[in-house]
Amino acid sequence: MREHTTFSSFWPYYLREHARPATRNWHYVGSTLAILVLIAALATQTWWGLLAVPVAGYFFAWVSHAFVERNKPATFTYPLWSLISDYRMFGLFLTGRLDGELEKAGVRPDGTVEAERA
Repeated sequence: MREHTTFSSFWPYYLREHARPATRNWHYVGSTLAILVLIAALATQTWWGLLAVPVAGYFFAWVSHAFVERNKPATFTYPLWSLISDYRMFGLFLTGRLDGELEKAGVRPDGTVEAERA
């Protein structure tokens, strides 16, 4: 694996590590659940509930890497950039702009990655 020293080099790598649509979909489930748990914990002032936020967010992501994408989550090597990228990917998905970013990163619609960019 190539070492990334800038976020701009990490971002395409992150997208390639999430090439399969099912992997991204499971990430969206986890991200949505994490946001909902955060809102609920804050609204009810259930401060111990904040501990459930990362569990909710990461559980689905890590399961998707183990069983769908079959790779090691980028979180283990690049925790902050991975978190930022997860919500960037989610936001781009929600606004309909993710496909262009995937294409630039060499991710095809079928979830394969162009060999020269992998």
